[in-house]
Amino acid sequence: MFISEKLVEVRYVETDAMGVVYHANYLVWFEIGRTQLIKDLGFNYAEMESQGVISPVIDLNVSYKKSLRYGQTAIVKTKVKSLTPLKVIYEYEILNEEGDICCIGNSTHVVVHKETFRPIKFKKVFPDWYEAYEKAMGQD
Repeated sequence: MFISEKLVEVRYVETDAMGVVYHANYLVWFEIGRTQLIKDLGFNYAEMESQGVISPVIDLNVSYKKSLRYGQTAIVKTKVKSLTPLKVIYEYEILNEEGDICCIGNSTHVVVHKETFRPIKFKKVFPDWYEAYEKAMGQD
């Protein structure tokens, strides 16, 4: 199974009045991790969009385990958890520099036409990308 990693320096603007990372910023880091995974596999989400296709989130799960603070570095680990011709589930772990899990979660995405939001088959429209995801999951 392929796991992408991306380091994110915690910026002051990402913290709340308690000095810890504001909970919604983990979702931004999920997106950073997902984008890095796609890039690591040789693809580009912007290219998908230029072809009139988008991949919106239809479900999101987040569990917070330990606080991150300004000045620390978050390690965002991302993998493809599940794949069907119509949807992808990404799984995330965000750790601190000591390797402690700070946040875990997953997001479910469908592939749709940008103009109509009608679902399309990811496997049919982007077969190389779909195959790369299968291999990343160890399903080759």
